[in-house]
Order: sequence, then C-alpha cells, then structure tokens
Amino acid sequence: MTVSHTSHSEDAVYVYEAPLRLWHWVNAFAILALAGTGYLIGSPPPSVGGEASASFAFGWIRYLHFAAGYVLIAGFAFRVYWTFAGNEHARQIFLPPVWRGRFWREAWHEVLWYAMLVREPVKYSGHNPLPTVAMHILFVWFTIFMIVTGLALYGEGTGMGSWQHTLFSSRVIPLFGQSQDVHTWHHLGMWVIICFLIIHIYAAVREDIMSRQSIISSMFSGWRTFRGNGAPRDSH
Repeated sequence: MTVSHTSHSEDAVYVYEAPLRLWHWVNAFAILALAGTGYLIGSPPPSVGGEASASFAFGWIRYLHFAAGYVLIAGFAFRVYWTFAGNEHARQIFLPPVWRGRFWREAWHEVLWYAMLVREPVKYSGHNPLPTVAMHILFVWFTIFMIVTGLALYGEGTGMGSWQHTLFSSRVIPLFGQSQDVHTWHHLGMWVIICFLIIHIYAAVREDIMSRQSIISSMFSGWRTFRGNGAPRDSH
C-alpha cells in the first residue's frame, strides 16, 4: 500500500500479525517481571520487621517469578508454533538465512550504519540482517537457556518424581557441576537479556528517527511505514 501527498509519500507493508504482536507484549512484561523478581531472589531485600510469619513478601517474589516463568514458557512455545503458522516475517529470527552471502554483506552494511559510518540506510519490510542475527542468538537461544536452567532450579523445589526434576534438574545440574553453578549462570543469563533489551529499545528508537521507517508503532498496528524515497527491500 502507498499513500501519496503533495509533500511526501509513504509506503506501508503489513509485517506483524495480531497473534505475534500480542505475544511480543506479553513476553516483554513477563521478562520484566522475571528480571525484577530474579534480581531480588539473587540479592534479597533487607528483612522486614516483626514476626516472619506475619510477612510473605519473599514468598510473593518467588511466586511471581515462577508464574512469569511459566508465562514465558507458554509464550515461547506459541512463538515456535507461529514461526511456521505465521507469515514470512514471523520466521525471520528463528530461521535466519545464514547460508546466503548476501545476508552477511547486508549485515555488514548495517554494522556500518549503526556505527554511523554510512549515511544512507537500507529499508527492509521486516527485520534487517543485523538485528535478525542478534535476536536469534541473544533472544532465541538465551531464552531457551533461561527456560532450561530455570526449570532445573525449580525442579529442586518440586522434588524427585516431578517432571521438572526428572527432565531438567537431574540432567542439567550435573552438567554445570552443582546447583549454585546453575544459579550463577541463570543470573548471568538474566543480565545478558537485560543488556539485549536496552540495545533493542535503543535501536528501535534510533531507526524510527534516522531511517525514516516506523519500528515502534508497527508493533502496535502491524504496519511498517516508510517515509521519503526508496522502496523497502524484502527481508533477505
């Protein structure tokens, strides 16, 4: 779709379908809840005054962490399904075409663009190659890592005989050495995802301003608009 006016023209492409947009925001709030409660679990707040039995603050912190974890797991399972059920843009971060030379050439151009060493951006109907690689590694694989290690730690509480302990605790914890090692790596994984989110938000705002294409609003409406000259490329 193209909208034209005397002063400028806009191209628009429908990129993000409604189920994917809903997953994106549910997943974002789940990660925020997990990061906040996870930090408090790793660095507990000072003890509250009075009888311990009169306060369940840390119990609520753990409960919210576990609940948000299951929301993340359910959302990730749905996202894997939507990779194949959705449109071509839904497959990008899960199945990047890393075997194509053009993909890496365009990724290098994006490196130069983000480093402000080239002046003209390349507009893509979906994700450009560099964020595709970043999200595949730092979101897809680190989310899997956090789910696996999180269920391994959770299985210690549910105990032997539970599916969490049988499938995860008994298999994952020996790979790392001991439970505390899994705690440490799970905590470090949280910081990796937090750093990724900061960069993700910065890049989205930057592209909205500098490359004259909608990034943030497209995750609400589903439509990506392109202002000025130059039609968008098909993603990879």
